[in-house]
Amino acid sequence: MSINRMWCWMKTSPYPTASPQPHPVLHPCKTAELRKEEGLWTENIMSDSLVVCEVDPALKEKLRKFRFRKETDNAAIIMKVDRDRQMVVLEEEFQNISPEELKSELPERQPRFVVYSYKYVHEDGRVSYPLCFIFSSPVGCKPEQQMMYAGSKNRLVQTAELTKVFEIRTTDDLTEAWLQEKLSFFR
Repeated sequence: MSINRMWCWMKTSPYPTASPQPHPVLHPCKTAELRKEEGLWTENIMSDSLVVCEVDPALKEKLRKFRFRKETDNAAIIMKVDRDRQMVVLEEEFQNISPEELKSELPERQPRFVVYSYKYVHEDGRVSYPLCFIFSSPVGCKPEQQMMYAGSKNRLVQTAELTKVFEIRTTDDLTEAWLQEKLSFFR
């Protein structure tokens, strides 16, 4: 996991700098204007704790129900960032969908989050139904959009309580063989 170094206004920093000159904000912080009004400036190292968008309460409930579903077919929830509300929201839900069909539902030039319940047959014949979090961040997306999604990913993974987290850079990567290869690391 890379750590992004950025300049950002800090609301509660006990160490304001003497320099009143503004520096560029390299990430679309949700409360940047509030931090600017506070007048405190510090260098901040951002990594997993960065949260750009919150998760919609209705989506939280949908994810909770999806996590404990009893069906044994493949199913998916596709989520997107609502820029106006700065919130991760439900875009679409699918039942009985293969990885190849799911691939065709994802936009080729826009990021999306997917929670996918997949019927996985292990090499020894056991069957499991892992919940996979797939972050689709295609090459060619607007940088601002990529940063909003990347900054919201960890909160969403924590909210959904998922441990199998994968990323694809092109929708063509999402195949049954790719998913089985990724899941083979989780015995």
